[in-house]
Amino acid sequence: MSDGAGQRITVVVADDQTIVREGLTTVLSLLPDIEVVGEAADGAAAVELVARHAPNVVLMDLRMPVLDGVAATAAIAAAHPETAVLVLTTYADDESIAGALRAGARGYLTKDAGRREIATAIRAVAGGQATFAAEVGQRLVAALSAQPATPSAVEFGLSTRELDVLSLIAKGRNNSEIAKELFIGVSTVKSHVNSLFAKLQVRDRAQAITQAHRMGLG
Repeated sequence: MSDGAGQRITVVVADDQTIVREGLTTVLSLLPDIEVVGEAADGAAAVELVARHAPNVVLMDLRMPVLDGVAATAAIAAAHPETAVLVLTTYADDESIAGALRAGARGYLTKDAGRREIATAIRAVAGGQATFAAEVGQRLVAALSAQPATPSAVEFGLSTRELDVLSLIAKGRNNSEIAKELFIGVSTVKSHVNSLFAKLQVRDRAQAITQAHRMGLG
């Protein structure tokens, strides 16, 4: 990785289209701080090149034979977490983006990106930053905005003690165990349980645990 002392960012280019792969290699090789150390025509070859060269960055296409880009990204992220995967693909649909990010990609560009944008993204992911094409970033924001808000203790009017009890219920504790952990009587625990059940509008511990998990407890 470039550290300001002249060391280059090493890159593996993975794309099943020869003209695209060679074109990227040619363009990147003109940059003084980037060195292409390998080319792969499929995901399996990309994984092998990462094991051999330990590059700083893999420029990864998604649709490739033998092993696709998502599977290759997952393999690289698991075995070589020090190598950053930057997706460069034609596809910017939600499924492709989500699959790549879940697999461990640190950046996502589409193939209409210019040389400067690709170079900037390579430097960013090599430095530990995440980077996304504008369209991809907009999709991520839209997806996050569409998610329902996580219910909170405040929304249900739970007291601090009721929240403590609910958290322990979510962890599978019975009333006696909760009493011991919170240094209160079993009868007090039962009172808190009845109160929080009423506030959560649940009938039993199973429903309470489900609601607790929705709140991020347990």
